[in-house]
Amino acid sequence: MDFNCCYAPHPPPSEEDPPRSRLRATTNMAASGLPQISPDKRFLIFFDFDETIVDETSDDMVVQAAPGQVLPGWLKDTYQPGQYNQYMQRVLAYLAEQGVTESQIRAVMEKLPATPGMLTLLQFLRTRPPHDFEVVMLSDANTFFVEAWLRRAGARPLFHRIFTNPANFNKDGRLVLRPFHSHDCPRCPENMCKRAVLREYVVRRAQERGRPYERVFYVGDGANDFCPATALGPRDVVFPRRDFPMHRLITEMHEAAPGEFRPVTAPWAGAEEVVQRLRKFTAE
Repeated sequence: MDFNCCYAPHPPPSEEDPPRSRLRATTNMAASGLPQISPDKRFLIFFDFDETIVDETSDDMVVQAAPGQVLPGWLKDTYQPGQYNQYMQRVLAYLAEQGVTESQIRAVMEKLPATPGMLTLLQFLRTRPPHDFEVVMLSDANTFFVEAWLRRAGARPLFHRIFTNPANFNKDGRLVLRPFHSHDCPRCPENMCKRAVLREYVVRRAQERGRPYERVFYVGDGANDFCPATALGPRDVVFPRRDFPMHRLITEMHEAAPGEFRPVTAPWAGAEEVVQRLRKFTAE
């Protein structure tokens, strides 16, 4: 594993930066100044963040930093389906108005518990030979939440790339959240289609490497993790958290259209189960 991989964040996009262009700009790592990834990785593994790596939803937990640890009803009533990113922009603006600081928000994120067995899984990946795994985060949280937790857990160097909604503190101390991109997928929230990100990344990396990966793995839990899983092939493996929305959607698809969902499905309740499966695949 490349432990000298240091994070060089993208400069915050300007307000005029078209969200649709941000997908290509964000995934164009060669132009971004990020460290190059070794081309000899055998496997590519994607992770979701909320309720996959951490056992909570970070957007919900940030409310713990609010006065009384609650949001006013008028603010909660502004949520509209499919527009959660816009809603969280309003939540973060409200927190800033209430005097909530960067350090207070970071403290909430750092305390998020890992899902059962997840630290064991991350340690397994950390100790594998350098040519085994290319590790990528694909999350609908945001850069500040994800980075705060990973750095506190000592897991940041494990991740070669992180794709999530950009967020940075402005001069007034407000955490400004932006959508990752825009897209035309009817399944996904307006700000991120993980399938679009996954497909572009896998195609581009295959071109850079001159060959595909032996297998692609995807570890997730939510309904928005189902969409990227449908882009994977029969040698690839998805690890849906057992009885969570991703698992239920895969089960429904298997029942409604047998054979249409191509990757191998390996549900997990504890991430040690993922470790056991990965050991088998890396030994092949």
